[in-house]
Amino acid sequence: MLVLIRGAGDLASGIALRLHHAHLSVVMTDLPQPTAIRRTVCFSQAIVYGSMTVEDVTARFCAAPENAAAILAAGELPVLADPEAKCRTALRPDVVVDAILAKKNLGTRITDAPCVIGVGPGFTAGEDCHAAVETMRGHTLGRALYHGSPLPNTNIPGLIGGFAGERVLRAPADGIFVQKLEIGTSVRTGDIAGTVNGVPMLCQIDGMLRGILPDGTPVTRGMKSGDVDPRGKREYCDLVSDKALAIGGGVLEAILSLTGALRA
Repeated sequence: MLVLIRGAGDLASGIALRLHHAHLSVVMTDLPQPTAIRRTVCFSQAIVYGSMTVEDVTARFCAAPENAAAILAAGELPVLADPEAKCRTALRPDVVVDAILAKKNLGTRITDAPCVIGVGPGFTAGEDCHAAVETMRGHTLGRALYHGSPLPNTNIPGLIGGFAGERVLRAPADGIFVQKLEIGTSVRTGDIAGTVNGVPMLCQIDGMLRGILPDGTPVTRGMKSGDVDPRGKREYCDLVSDKALAIGGGVLEAILSLTGALRA
Protein backbone atom coordinates (compact mmCIF):
# COMPACT_ATOMS: atom_id res chain seq x y z
CA MET A 1 0.00 0.00 0.00
CA LEU A 2 1.38 3.39 -1.00
CA VAL A 3 0.61 6.42 1.18
CA LEU A 4 1.29 9.97 0.01
CA ILE A 5 1.60 12.47 2.87
CA ARG A 6 1.26 16.13 2.02
CA GLY A 7 3.55 17.96 4.42
CA ALA A 8 6.76 16.80 6.11
CA GLY A 9 6.86 18.91 9.28
CA ASP A 10 7.01 17.52 12.80
CA LEU A 11 3.43 16.21 12.98
CA ALA A 12 3.54 14.82 9.45
CA SER A 13 6.86 13.16 10.29
CA GLY A 14 5.31 11.52 13.36
CA ILE A 15 2.57 10.16 11.11
CA ALA A 16 5.17 8.89 8.65
CA LEU A 17 7.07 7.08 11.41
CA ARG A 18 3.91 5.33 12.60
CA LEU A 19 2.98 4.24 9.07
CA HIS A 20 6.53 3.17 8.18
CA HIS A 21 6.77 1.05 11.33
CA ALA A 22 3.46 -0.56 10.31
CA HIS A 23 5.13 -1.57 7.00
CA LEU A 24 3.26 0.87 4.77
CA SER A 25 5.16 2.57 1.93
CA VAL A 26 5.28 6.32 2.55
CA VAL A 27 6.11 9.19 0.18
CA MET A 28 6.09 12.80 1.46
CA THR A 29 5.95 16.25 -0.10
CA ASP A 30 6.80 19.71 1.23
CA LEU A 31 7.87 23.20 0.18
CA PRO A 32 11.12 23.72 -1.76
CA GLN A 33 12.22 25.85 1.22
CA PRO A 34 10.63 24.16 4.26
CA THR A 35 9.52 26.36 7.16
CA ALA A 36 9.53 23.68 9.86
CA ILE A 37 10.28 24.81 13.43
CA ARG A 38 11.24 21.48 15.03
CA ARG A 39 13.78 20.75 12.32
CA THR A 40 15.54 17.93 14.20
CA VAL A 41 12.42 15.75 13.87
CA CYS A 42 11.19 16.83 10.42
CA PHE A 43 11.65 14.75 7.29
CA SER A 44 11.26 17.99 5.32
CA GLN A 45 14.95 18.61 6.02
CA ALA A 46 15.77 15.94 3.43
CA ILE A 47 14.89 18.60 0.85
CA VAL A 48 17.55 20.89 2.37
CA TYR A 49 20.32 18.38 3.11
CA GLY A 50 19.63 15.48 0.77
CA SER A 51 18.71 13.11 3.59
CA MET A 52 17.30 13.30 7.11
CA THR A 53 17.10 10.70 9.85
CA VAL A 54 14.41 11.01 12.51
CA GLU A 55 14.77 8.46 15.30
CA ASP A 56 15.44 5.21 13.39
CA VAL A 57 14.05 6.16 9.96
CA THR A 58 15.84 7.94 7.12
CA ALA A 59 14.18 10.07 4.45
CA ARG A 60 15.87 11.03 1.19
CA PHE A 61 15.26 13.87 -1.22
CA CYS A 62 13.49 12.62 -4.33
CA ALA A 63 13.96 14.81 -7.40
CA ALA A 64 11.17 13.20 -9.42
CA PRO A 65 8.27 10.78 -8.79
CA GLU A 66 9.88 8.09 -10.92
CA ASN A 67 12.78 7.93 -8.43
CA ALA A 68 10.52 7.15 -5.48
CA ALA A 69 10.39 3.39 -6.02
CA ALA A 70 14.16 2.96 -5.69
CA ILE A 71 14.23 4.98 -2.45
CA LEU A 72 11.35 2.94 -1.03
CA ALA A 73 13.12 -0.28 -2.00
CA ALA A 74 16.10 0.85 0.09
CA GLY A 75 13.83 1.14 3.13
CA GLU A 76 13.84 4.94 3.12
CA LEU A 77 11.16 7.61 2.68
CA PRO A 78 11.16 9.70 -0.51
CA VAL A 79 10.53 13.42 0.07
CA LEU A 80 9.66 15.60 -2.92
CA ALA A 81 9.71 19.39 -3.16
CA ASP A 82 6.15 19.43 -4.43
CA PRO A 83 3.78 21.46 -2.20
CA GLU A 84 0.83 20.95 -4.54
CA ALA A 85 1.44 17.17 -4.62
CA LYS A 86 1.43 17.06 -8.41
CA CYS A 87 3.36 13.80 -8.08
CA ARG A 88 0.06 12.18 -7.15
CA THR A 89 -0.77 11.71 -10.84
CA ALA A 90 2.38 9.66 -11.46
CA LEU A 91 2.46 7.82 -8.12
CA ARG A 92 -1.24 6.91 -7.99
CA PRO A 93 -1.22 6.37 -4.20
CA ASP A 94 -3.75 4.20 -2.43
CA VAL A 95 -3.98 6.80 0.35
CA VAL A 96 -3.48 10.57 0.50
CA VAL A 97 -2.95 12.14 3.92
CA ASP A 98 -3.12 15.93 4.08
CA ALA A 99 -0.88 16.79 7.06
CA ILE A 100 0.07 20.32 5.98
CA LEU A 101 -1.61 21.62 9.15
CA ALA A 102 -2.62 24.88 7.49
CA LYS A 103 -5.82 25.01 9.62
CA LYS A 104 -7.72 24.93 6.34
CA ASN A 105 -7.92 22.75 3.26
CA LEU A 106 -5.45 23.95 0.62
CA GLY A 107 -6.84 21.84 -2.19
CA THR A 108 -7.14 18.21 -1.10
CA ARG A 109 -10.23 16.49 -2.51
CA ILE A 110 -11.99 13.29 -1.58
CA THR A 111 -11.39 12.08 -5.14
CA ASP A 112 -7.57 12.37 -4.87
CA ALA A 113 -7.20 8.69 -3.91
CA PRO A 114 -9.33 5.70 -2.89
CA CYS A 115 -8.67 6.75 0.73
CA VAL A 116 -8.17 10.42 1.69
CA ILE A 117 -7.49 11.57 5.26
CA GLY A 118 -7.42 15.16 6.47
CA VAL A 119 -5.42 16.05 9.56
CA GLY A 120 -6.65 18.84 11.81
CA PRO A 121 -9.09 21.74 11.30
CA GLY A 122 -10.36 22.56 7.84
CA PHE A 123 -11.55 19.08 6.83
CA THR A 124 -14.96 17.43 6.97
CA ALA A 125 -15.22 13.67 6.74
CA GLY A 126 -17.55 12.67 3.95
CA GLU A 127 -17.07 15.95 2.08
CA ASP A 128 -13.40 16.62 1.26
CA CYS A 129 -11.94 13.48 2.86
CA HIS A 130 -13.04 10.01 3.93
CA ALA A 131 -11.80 10.55 7.50
CA ALA A 132 -10.32 13.37 9.55
CA VAL A 133 -8.02 13.15 12.58
CA GLU A 134 -8.20 15.38 15.65
CA THR A 135 -5.05 17.40 16.40
CA MET A 136 -6.09 19.46 19.42
CA ARG A 137 -4.54 18.35 22.70
CA GLY A 138 -7.09 16.94 25.10
CA HIS A 139 -9.42 14.00 25.45
CA THR A 140 -10.02 13.61 21.70
CA LEU A 141 -6.44 14.02 20.45
CA GLY A 142 -5.64 11.49 17.72
CA ARG A 143 -9.20 10.28 17.24
CA ALA A 144 -10.18 9.25 13.72
CA LEU A 145 -13.45 10.92 12.71
CA TYR A 146 -15.58 9.34 10.01
CA HIS A 147 -18.27 12.03 10.24
CA GLY A 148 -17.89 15.73 10.92
CA SER A 149 -14.78 17.84 11.50
CA PRO A 150 -11.93 18.22 14.00
CA LEU A 151 -12.25 20.99 16.57
CA PRO A 152 -11.65 24.50 15.16
CA ASN A 153 -8.29 26.16 15.66
CA THR A 154 -8.05 28.26 18.85
CA ASN A 155 -4.56 29.73 18.18
CA ILE A 156 -3.67 28.68 21.74
CA PRO A 157 -0.87 26.09 21.97
CA GLY A 158 -1.44 23.08 24.20
CA LEU A 159 -0.03 22.94 27.72
CA ILE A 160 3.44 21.49 28.15
CA GLY A 161 5.09 21.69 31.55
CA GLY A 162 2.41 24.14 32.69
CA PHE A 163 2.99 26.60 29.83
CA ALA A 164 0.98 27.22 26.66
CA GLY A 165 1.34 30.41 24.59
CA GLU A 166 4.53 31.37 26.41
CA ARG A 167 6.31 28.42 24.79
CA VAL A 168 5.93 29.79 21.29
CA LEU A 169 8.40 32.33 19.91
CA ARG A 170 6.89 34.65 17.31
CA ALA A 171 8.56 36.91 14.79
CA PRO A 172 8.68 40.46 16.17
CA ALA A 173 8.45 42.12 12.74
CA ASP A 174 8.12 41.52 9.01
CA GLY A 175 11.38 40.71 7.28
CA ILE A 176 14.14 38.10 7.15
CA PHE A 177 14.70 35.93 10.20
CA VAL A 178 18.19 35.78 11.69
CA GLN A 179 18.79 32.74 13.88
CA LYS A 180 20.87 33.44 17.00
CA LEU A 181 20.57 30.18 18.96
CA GLU A 182 20.73 26.52 17.96
CA ILE A 183 18.13 23.87 18.69
CA GLY A 184 19.09 22.17 21.96
CA THR A 185 20.32 25.35 23.66
CA SER A 186 19.27 25.92 27.28
CA VAL A 187 17.58 29.32 27.47
CA ARG A 188 16.41 31.73 30.15
CA THR A 189 13.61 34.28 30.06
CA GLY A 190 14.80 37.29 28.05
CA ASP A 191 17.39 35.44 25.96
CA ILE A 192 17.48 36.51 22.31
CA ALA A 193 16.75 33.48 20.13
CA GLY A 194 16.68 35.42 16.86
CA THR A 195 16.09 38.80 15.29
CA VAL A 196 14.11 40.30 12.43
CA ASN A 197 15.41 43.58 11.01
CA GLY A 198 17.36 44.01 14.22
CA VAL A 199 14.30 43.55 16.45
CA PRO A 200 14.96 40.78 19.00
CA MET A 201 12.79 37.71 19.43
CA LEU A 202 12.93 37.06 23.18
CA CYS A 203 12.36 33.82 25.06
CA GLN A 204 9.37 34.16 27.39
CA ILE A 205 10.22 31.24 29.70
CA ASP A 206 13.20 29.16 30.85
CA GLY A 207 13.73 25.83 29.13
CA MET A 208 15.26 24.16 26.09
CA LEU A 209 15.05 25.61 22.59
CA ARG A 210 13.26 22.72 20.89
CA GLY A 211 12.72 24.40 17.54
CA ILE A 212 13.59 27.53 15.57
CA LEU A 213 13.32 28.71 11.97
CA PRO A 214 16.49 28.51 9.89
CA ASP A 215 18.51 31.62 9.20
CA GLY A 216 17.25 33.62 6.22
CA THR A 217 13.58 32.58 6.39
CA PRO A 218 11.13 35.32 5.30
CA VAL A 219 8.66 35.97 8.13
CA THR A 220 5.70 38.15 8.96
CA ARG A 221 5.11 39.70 12.36
CA GLY A 222 3.53 37.18 14.73
CA MET A 223 4.54 34.16 12.65
CA LYS A 224 5.55 31.15 14.76
CA SER A 225 9.34 31.10 14.62
CA GLY A 226 10.51 29.06 17.60
CA ASP A 227 9.52 26.74 20.42
CA VAL A 228 10.84 26.55 23.99
CA ASP A 229 10.23 23.34 25.96
CA PRO A 230 9.94 24.17 29.68
CA ARG A 231 10.87 20.60 30.64
CA GLY A 232 14.44 21.38 29.58
CA LYS A 233 15.39 17.88 28.41
CA ARG A 234 17.84 17.82 25.48
CA GLU A 235 16.74 14.36 24.34
CA TYR A 236 13.24 15.65 23.60
CA CYS A 237 14.67 17.72 20.75
CA ASP A 238 15.39 14.51 18.84
CA LEU A 239 12.21 12.59 19.64
CA VAL A 240 8.91 12.81 17.82
CA SER A 241 6.34 14.28 20.21
CA ASP A 242 3.57 12.42 22.00
CA LYS A 243 1.10 14.55 20.03
CA ALA A 244 2.59 13.54 16.68
CA LEU A 245 2.52 9.86 17.59
CA ALA A 246 -1.08 10.09 18.79
CA ILE A 247 -2.12 11.71 15.52
CA GLY A 248 -0.13 9.08 13.63
CA GLY A 249 -2.08 6.39 15.43
CA GLY A 250 -5.34 7.98 14.37
CA VAL A 251 -4.19 8.13 10.75
CA LEU A 252 -3.12 4.47 10.86
CA GLU A 253 -6.49 3.46 12.31
CA ALA A 254 -8.33 5.38 9.60
CA ILE A 255 -6.24 3.81 6.84
CA LEU A 256 -6.78 0.28 8.10
CA SER A 257 -10.48 0.87 8.71
CA LEU A 258 -11.18 2.51 5.36
CA THR A 259 -9.02 0.31 3.16
CA GLY A 260 -10.41 -2.79 4.87
CA ALA A 261 -13.88 -1.58 3.94
CA LEU A 262 -12.71 -1.03 0.36
CA ARG A 263 -11.31 -4.57 0.14
CA ALA A 264 -14.54 -5.98 1.53
